[in-house]
Amino acid sequence: MTAPIQLYYWPTPNGKKITIALLEMGLPFELNLVDIGAGDQFQPDFLAIAPNNRMPAIVDANGPDGAPISVFESGAILQYLARKTGQFYGQSERDRVMIDQWLMWQMGGVGPMAGQAHHFLKYAPAMEPPHDLPYAKDRYRNEVGRLYRVLNTQLSGKDYVCGDYSIADMAIYPWVAGWEGQQQTLDDKPNVAAWLARMANRPAVAKGMEVAAEVRQKGYSKEQMEKLFKQK
Repeated sequence: MTAPIQLYYWPTPNGKKITIALLEMGLPFELNLVDIGAGDQFQPDFLAIAPNNRMPAIVDANGPDGAPISVFESGAILQYLARKTGQFYGQSERDRVMIDQWLMWQMGGVGPMAGQAHHFLKYAPAMEPPHDLPYAKDRYRNEVGRLYRVLNTQLSGKDYVCGDYSIADMAIYPWVAGWEGQQQTLDDKPNVAAWLARMANRPAVAKGMEVAAEVRQKGYSKEQMEKLFKQK
């Protein structure tokens, strides 16, 4: 019997990429919660798997050549799972190059910029002392808007980002789904709005987005924010 993949997870956009992928690919997995507000990401056992102290990470007992392997970084996990299953990674090298471009666009652009927007719009003003920084708010809110306009153009005439549904969609969706918290508008981005609805209607996406949703907190205490944002 094939051992389930061990998923080290907290219900953030990066974590949800992997629950969506595992469900879409039909891969059995066991959930290991990494409570980032409690500082679980700094525990030695987790750092042995994910040295950058960030989740998600996986351990696959049935790795290459049948030997166990651990993988950290959500983009690398998506690529690994797609290669492992032969799913959602195109049919040709040209397809894979296209998918990799948009996966890297999310990893280097949407994720960091939307994350910073969310931080300065929501968390920084609630810190002690408060950090209510109009320049930072505008800087990241505007950059997220620019990226979403790029996505809107890419989706013109397409159901999914690279034409066919792929790991690029799985990577991008959990971040863009939080557009309201990033203080964005979809009024001028009809292709993005249609894609969001299309993605939400996929059963594996809907289920993946809800994994462990009950543990996600609406806010963090002062002590939790110290662990999240002020670790050296």
